[in-house]
Amino acid sequence: MNMAQAKRVLETALLTAGQPLSLRDMRVLFGDALGADTLRQLLQDLELDWAQRGLDLVAVASGWRFQSRPEMREYLERLHPEKPPKYTRAALETLAIIAYRQPVTRGDMEDIRGVTINSQILKQLEDRGWVEVIGHRETVGRPGLYATTRQFLDDLGLASLNQLPLLAQAGSPATALTRLVDELPVQPALALEDALQAFPFVASTESTDPQDALALAVLPDDVSEACAEPVQPLSAVPNTSISPFSHGEEPSNL
Repeated sequence: MNMAQAKRVLETALLTAGQPLSLRDMRVLFGDALGADTLRQLLQDLELDWAQRGLDLVAVASGWRFQSRPEMREYLERLHPEKPPKYTRAALETLAIIAYRQPVTRGDMEDIRGVTINSQILKQLEDRGWVEVIGHRETVGRPGLYATTRQFLDDLGLASLNQLPLLAQAGSPATALTRLVDELPVQPALALEDALQAFPFVASTESTDPQDALALAVLPDDVSEACAEPVQPLSAVPNTSISPFSHGEEPSNL
């Protein structure tokens, strides 16, 4: 099989796949006839081929996939006018704590938020496939340690936790999230613009632009401080369901 034909086969597989394809999947596709370096070159070629089209070829936590470009969003939403599910302020705060301070126990989250966390909140995030228990802390009761999943990264269009906004350098958590949404090649499963409606906004703003208002949104101080000063660097997160590779590198399980 020549490279032109191989590229067509890979392109077809990526366009018709219901989920991201890993390098392992691609090697199976070609019966192990193509090595990892050749596959990476084909992916780069496809990325260039699609540079001026309505889809992007991007790497996410689980592999590679085609995603619609941000400028296509307003048109595609007309075909699916229903709003994505909304999450409560408590759920979003809990998710933010897990994302930036993982792995954490329920007790850690409650200490940060200053209130008891309803078990249904964690169940909702687990059912959505965004968080999971990856182990237990060796202390009284051996509480479960929560961390985000590959699905969480995939839904946000990210390849690794290192691509989450650096909140300590972004001015505010909401500003970082807004920038993340603006840079995403596809609308995430949870529209963060809508999700941020659950957070309090700075009262004084003369702008009527929703994006300007989002840039002024602030998380509660305890969550903001927790996000800005992680207990441990992201690189120290255990290699479980979380993708430890940075954008452009090969996932560890591919």
